[in-house]
Amino acid sequence: MDWAIIEQKLESLRRSVRRVKEKCPESAAAIANNYDAQDILSLNISRAVQMCVDIGTHLIAGTEYASPVTMGQTFDILCDAGIISADLAARMKKAVEFRNIAIHNYESINWTIVFAIATAHLQDFEEFAKAIISLMGNTK
Repeated sequence: MDWAIIEQKLESLRRSVRRVKEKCPESAAAIANNYDAQDILSLNISRAVQMCVDIGTHLIAGTEYASPVTMGQTFDILCDAGIISADLAARMKKAVEFRNIAIHNYESINWTIVFAIATAHLQDFEEFAKAIISLMGNTK
């Protein structure tokens, strides 16, 4: 296990979450009218999701578990391995759904949902990071 890679990805995760906190407007309507805020929030939330997936797949690669077939499955495997809770796995899978919309533009982004993520769900990423840091402390 290359913990230096995980530490770098955790730092990228922290940076993305910090950018969302710093740049989130006061309301969903303000996001809908501010293209810079839209870009900053959607990009950094997507990056945060990607960092969590990358960390998860890196951890899974060092176990007996099969590689995930989907990004969301990464969190199911981390749950099965006892690294994150089932509740956090479910929340992270929802974050993957947002990431897929933002990256692949499967449908138009709902800025009310982005505002909700930015104001009420960033702790999901922080909780994920804490679980990984705890694992690092137990295995280093």
